[in-house]
Amino acid sequence: MTTTAQPGITGNVLFYSQPEPLSPEMHGKMGVKNMDGPFGFAKAGHAVPLTVGEFPAAASTGPIIFVGDEKLPISVMGLNAGENLFVRPDGLFEPGVYIPAYVRRYPFIFANDDAAKQMVLCIDRAAEFIVESGWDMPFFEPDSQPSAYTKNCIEFCNNFELERQRTANFVQILKDLDLLETKTSTYNPMNPDGTPGEPQKIADYFGVSEEKLSKLPTEKYIELRDNGALPQIHAHLVSLLGWDRLVAITLSRQMQQPQAANA
Repeated sequence: MTTTAQPGITGNVLFYSQPEPLSPEMHGKMGVKNMDGPFGFAKAGHAVPLTVGEFPAAASTGPIIFVGDEKLPISVMGLNAGENLFVRPDGLFEPGVYIPAYVRRYPFIFANDDAAKQMVLCIDRAAEFIVESGWDMPFFEPDSQPSAYTKNCIEFCNNFELERQRTANFVQILKDLDLLETKTSTYNPMNPDGTPGEPQKIADYFGVSEEKLSKLPTEKYIELRDNGALPQIHAHLVSLLGWDRLVAITLSRQMQQPQAANA
């Protein structure tokens, strides 16, 4: 998604459609209202960026894969573009599903200010829960200083940026050791007569090669253990079993749709 940004603010950022640099001049009387279902915006996120420290917690939800030229990790949360299988119509995630930090930091985000050559804190002005009156948590105090809520969000965003750098370093380790390979996820449907159907491709992506990992020199394997990368690699590999879960949920809902239409 391409953001509609203020002058000097650039970037392609999932979920953020109207980013504005947060300031007391523009947002001094604005704030956030509590909502029973605050994650409705994430319904469109079938593939959500993930940081490496989140791998163990996210592995039980769905596949963790690497994409793009930078091979950055994402949590796959749906098989169809724009459809997150784990966000309910009421704007809540299904119980037990890991909610990525990328989702939890919304509507805040750091963006590049090319003119000033620095990062600036922005909010997505289009967020449903940002209001000009009747808010529960203001962005700023009457003296124009950031509120406690905003300070907590700034800290969360700062920590997120640190985790993003850790993630980039982790991916670079995988690249340096040549552990990534192209993988394909497929689904084997059943014909009406019960015989196996033709395999259908779900996705192409990058993942760690178990063969290459097993053939690493002992000293390199020990390095992965000692620098903390090995548990994250194992979490990624285990998460790939989640393709079957996504297929099962998708097929179940497809079967329910005709019933709902006839109800």
